[in-house]
Formats: sequence, structure tokens, C-alpha cells
Amino acid sequence: MYAAERQQRILKQARAAGRVDVAALALDLGVASETVRRDLTTLEQHGSLRRVHGGAIPVERLEIEPTLATRSGRLADVKRRIASHVLDHIPAGATVVLDSGSSSLAIVDLLPRDRELIVITNSVAAANVLSSRSGVSLYLIGGRVRGVTGAAVGEWATEVLRGVVADVAIIGTNGMSVRRGLTTPDQAEAQVKRAMIDSARRVVLAADSSKAGDDHLHRFADLSEIDVIVTDTGLPDDVTDEMRAAGPQVVRS
Repeated sequence: MYAAERQQRILKQARAAGRVDVAALALDLGVASETVRRDLTTLEQHGSLRRVHGGAIPVERLEIEPTLATRSGRLADVKRRIASHVLDHIPAGATVVLDSGSSSLAIVDLLPRDRELIVITNSVAAANVLSSRSGVSLYLIGGRVRGVTGAAVGEWATEVLRGVVADVAIIGTNGMSVRRGLTTPDQAEAQVKRAMIDSARRVVLAADSSKAGDDHLHRFADLSEIDVIVTDTGLPDDVTDEMRAAGPQVVRS
């Protein structure tokens, strides 16, 4: 079993049981305790688990929905690599609907200053950065702003998106799986993400591999509705193959 496969198995067990124990994992996986500890450290660095004495617990038990500041600090290098590949799917002069979230902020930070675009976003943080870009025609979607994510949500937001026709929608997610599609903890954010997908001719999902196999309360899309998933090399080969079979192109950066 490769390290990535072992870590996915550990993460699945942690989410199912609420915690995992080093000794029990070592016995179950047939590896040394030190190997398990290294795997737990890797998963903690990915923002998936929190190490505790003798084992680890999933971050969901500590924080129901991580704040934007918390998520921005996790996997920063991975998100920058993902963002650089997402830019390949944003042609010059395009109309882009940009979701809120840490991956979107990474994309905004890497966006070439000479690229002319029309950007429609519900992210207050992204709008703050883009408002000073001379090549960007910026449209900020209104609505109730969620303090946790800095995203405008609600009927005002979805109503605006119903009147939009965009070339590309760049979407983030809290969870993705072949069986349950794309999910997020908050119903209002799920509705806005759904409206963004409906508004665009082409949909690009930017999501690091820690989101794979993680299912949340509200589903907003099936994988078959996504054109391209841009993720990282931490996504196991078998999961990558399953996702590709569901329809989208999968790019591992």
C-alpha cells in the first residue's frame, strides 16, 4: 500500500470513528507505529487531522466549518500550484464567475496583472484585491455576508446569478466524492455555488486532495456537471480514475 493510499484509509477511519489510535492503526495496516505517526503528521499538515496524545482526530470535530483565515493558512503551497493550473482555463477577455474561498484567493493572487477579464464574485476578500486591477472589470455580487467565509449569499446573490451568462465558473468545495458529488456545510453557500454552475458555459473546480471522500450536509453538484477538476498529486490514482470516469477532466498539479 502506497503512503497516499494508507493516509486516505486513515482519514476515512478517523472520520467514521471520530478519532484514530496509533497502535490500532499500526496493527490494522501492518506497519510500524513510527510509519503511522509520520502519516498522521502528513495529514495534520494537510489540515485534515489534528494530532492528539496517542492518535489523532478529524478537524471537523474541532471546527464545524473552518474560517477563511484558517483555510487560507492550510496547504498554501499546494493551493498556489492548483491556482497556477486553474489560470490555464481562464482565457483572456473571458467573463469569469469566481466563487469565494481560499482557493479563489490563491487564484486572484496569481492572476497576471495584464490579463483583461470581467470577474463576477461573491467573495469580499477577492473583490478587495481585484478592485485595484486596471484590466479587471469587477462585479461584486450582493447579499448577506457570512462572517465565516466572507461570501455573499442568499436570494440577492442567487437572483443576480440567474441573469448572468459567463464563460467560466471557478468553484470551490468542502467535499467531493463520486457517489455524493460536491458538498458544503452551509445551505446558503450551496445555493450560490449551484447558481454559479448554472450561469457558466464551462465549470472548473479548484480543490485540494484533502477534500476527496469528505461529504458534507448540502450537495450542490454532481461530478458529471464539472468540466475540469484541478487538484494535487495527493489524490490517489484509483480515486482519480473514478472521478475521470464520472465525466470531468482531472488535472493533478
